[in-house]
Amino acid sequence: MRLVTTVFLWLVTTVLLAVAVPTMWAQRHVVSEDGYASMAASAADDAQLQQAMASELTTQILAFASDNGFELNRDLVHGVAAGYTGNAGFPGQFAAANRIAHRWMFTDSAQQEQGSQGRWLIDIAPMLNDPSLRETLGNLDLDVPQTLTVPITVPETTGLRPGKLRVLATWGPWVSIGATILTGVFALLTLSAARARGKAIAALGVSALLVGAAGWAGFEIARGYVNDALNRTTGDIRTVADVMVNHAEDSLHTWLNITLAAGGVLVVLGVVAAMLGGLRRPQ
Repeated sequence: MRLVTTVFLWLVTTVLLAVAVPTMWAQRHVVSEDGYASMAASAADDAQLQQAMASELTTQILAFASDNGFELNRDLVHGVAAGYTGNAGFPGQFAAANRIAHRWMFTDSAQQEQGSQGRWLIDIAPMLNDPSLRETLGNLDLDVPQTLTVPITVPETTGLRPGKLRVLATWGPWVSIGATILTGVFALLTLSAARARGKAIAALGVSALLVGAAGWAGFEIARGYVNDALNRTTGDIRTVADVMVNHAEDSLHTWLNITLAAGGVLVVLGVVAAMLGGLRRPQ
């Protein structure tokens, strides 16, 4: 009976850990607006993203100038934009620009901001208002508005709608924290119920190894769906989105690798504890 109880508690712990790891990662880096902005700022250090944003900013500056009766030299504007995306202030402003994309996904405020267009937008006004760019535009008497949004996806090609992921923002913190706490509780219960503590520790290590390996496999399967979503974007924004997804993938892989490493350590500790326990037993 004790063995059955221990196995049951171990299984529950494994399931809870499988929930806790991805939900904690998602809450910290995706659902949280600050976490998402921080990840965007980190991705902005990527040279490919910087080049894509320089091209997108060039396109927007030329279009904005043309609407106001000015014709600019593309190469000159691109050079200024590339210099801006390569400077130290770009990551922070890129993160600020991405906050509107996050609000689009996770809150109702984005729907109120964007009316009935239903588009996923990124606000590039903070970048265009950077002193290094604004000085160039100011010489042309161009007044950049406080908000200048660029569409990332269009309604006809995506199932996403403003605020559709709001439920994740509401329940995500509760699920992630609850799963983490319950994982710890059931792990302790497993150790308490087990007759051989060393073997129980090793079994918990196996749980972490299973979760880490399953996470890697699961993401490889999910990557196909992510690529389908990315294919609904075009041009330079497609490149920007691809870099951000790759950066998020690297972050998740780090969490999974830590889970695998922790599992390996627990297995070793459990085996050592079991061996020491065996030596203490009277022959």
